[in-house]
Amino acid sequence: MKKVSKRRFTLRLLLNRHQISESVALSPQPGRRNSMLAGLQVAITALIALPLIQLSPYSHLIGFASLGTLVALFGRFAPRAKRGWIVFLCLLCQSLTVFSMSTAVWAGVPVEGQLLLLALMCGILFYLVTAGDFGPPGALIFVFAASVSMAEVDSFTLVLQRTAATAVAAMLAWCVCMVTEILRERSFSAEVPAGGAQSLRKQAVAVTRIIIGSGVAGFIAYGYGGQYPGWAAMGAVAVLQGAHLHITMNRALQRSVGNIVGATLAGAILLMEPSIWTVIFLVSFLCFATEVIIGSNYGLGQILVTPMALFMSYLAMPEFAGVAMAQERVLDTVTGAATGMIFAVAFSTMDDRRYLARHHVKRRR
Repeated sequence: MKKVSKRRFTLRLLLNRHQISESVALSPQPGRRNSMLAGLQVAITALIALPLIQLSPYSHLIGFASLGTLVALFGRFAPRAKRGWIVFLCLLCQSLTVFSMSTAVWAGVPVEGQLLLLALMCGILFYLVTAGDFGPPGALIFVFAASVSMAEVDSFTLVLQRTAATAVAAMLAWCVCMVTEILRERSFSAEVPAGGAQSLRKQAVAVTRIIIGSGVAGFIAYGYGGQYPGWAAMGAVAVLQGAHLHITMNRALQRSVGNIVGATLAGAILLMEPSIWTVIFLVSFLCFATEVIIGSNYGLGQILVTPMALFMSYLAMPEFAGVAMAQERVLDTVTGAATGMIFAVAFSTMDDRRYLARHHVKRRR
């Protein structure tokens, strides 16, 4: 018992070969049909909204419209009567996130202040997603929107335009979800991810470590000159929102390796200077393809998620796009994942460490 209580012992468990092999294993994907449908709903929304935005006088907002399409990913495992409400709440979260961060940038808040705001938003958004039982993919979608919104804003009109583009695309996503709701599976295996009630103390610990972890990761990236420090904060959140320490470690390993492969692919494509129409198609395709495989292995999913995120960033911030952006994505992600892992262990409770020890005993049997 005394040995289990020590964090050094916990680190040894997290770094042994059983943990590494677990991170590369393929798992049965519960609710596969609903996950694929959620990806298809995003793809359909993107194929409708993004060309219309591109052909309109507001083509500069296409990246923020792409952020709005992502709300269709939520509520995939919710009862039919609840799905529409969850997607609508996510519409509000995504739009308010874009509005809040864009307003801060327009108001002249320095980068340090933006990173502090981003860290606070990471904790708040994580709590809202957990308390509202929004389901996969969790708070990361909103954190991504916040990081993209850190791009320069020269007028409050642009703040409102960004918010409107996000909200309109999200509303279209809501409509697509409602029209295709009949295709969603009604009953699921007991293995389907679901939100669970947590004590107030556990919620407070989880929110606190996400705020601090994402903030530290963002400042580390900013310290070494990263142009997109919000990506490091995203990496920390992705790791820290894992329910247990072994899941957290798997996420850190899978996200790091998956990002290296995915960023390499994205960099090669960006080198060819693809047309906007090619990028729109790739974003739509990757949204669907990701949901086909990410439930089987998070790392495999990251190979597709990374190019999708980079292409969306390209749409929102074309002046910063290029191979350098793909390279920094890897560095920021590894920074965030490592920081998140450190804080996960540092903030772990005795129950967390006992659960990890029991998990490894079961793995050896």
